[in-house]
Amino acid sequence: MSEILEFRHTEFCMGTVFRFVGRTDLETSKAIDEAVAILHEADSIFSLYKPDSPLSKLASGETSVTESVPVVSEIWDLCEKWTEETEGWFTAFTTEHTFDPSGVVKTWAANLAAEKLEQHGITDFAMNAGGDIRLSKEITPGFALRIGISTPVTIASEEAGVLTVVDLNGSNYRAVATSGTAERGEHIWNPKTNSWANQLAQVTVVAADLVTADVWATALFAAGDQALALAERHGIQALFVDLEGQLSSTKGFTELLRPV
Repeated sequence: MSEILEFRHTEFCMGTVFRFVGRTDLETSKAIDEAVAILHEADSIFSLYKPDSPLSKLASGETSVTESVPVVSEIWDLCEKWTEETEGWFTAFTTEHTFDPSGVVKTWAANLAAEKLEQHGITDFAMNAGGDIRLSKEITPGFALRIGISTPVTIASEEAGVLTVVDLNGSNYRAVATSGTAERGEHIWNPKTNSWANQLAQVTVVAADLVTADVWATALFAAGDQALALAERHGIQALFVDLEGQLSSTKGFTELLRPV
């Protein structure tokens, strides 16, 4: 039997950092190359910062959804689904009414990249996609399933650190996503008021899959003082930090919390 070794890989893409950490007795370079290629392909298609990307051409009116590459239509439909499921709190349109699915594409692509590793037989790993966590289904129980949630301040602050720990051992949750203003300021749009969402400092969601966690973290942050009721209506487990630093959460999330 081959020796089980730890592997690590860091990839810069989509203006953020993707990190893979895990253990396997298999050779990882080919799997990782194929995984990160998925991330860069998604970036080449959906980046609005690349003037020749299909999404930029869609935004400028050079093409339509039906005329673009098929995956654009797929993501358009996915965003519409999430808008409906979140009661309209998630939107893929900017203040200028430009289609911008970045709120789902990062974790959608990250999940595909993680699945690529699993297809290669690498099944014990964690992936950090710009701060959102995706755990493999066969990850070794124990420490790897205890996820730290950062305080809602920039990492450059002296107050930066771990706010609390969520323990996913014994649960079906394999994803943790956080939305807030600590690093990027006001950037989440409230589609109900047509203004920037600013009633909460941070929202963290746990879910079985990464896209669900990410979309709901965004939607709940947008919902502000309506977020807790919204989460409870849909059975979403979430932790909220208000502007005064006070914590509240759904009952299911409270049961997962552990002291730092």
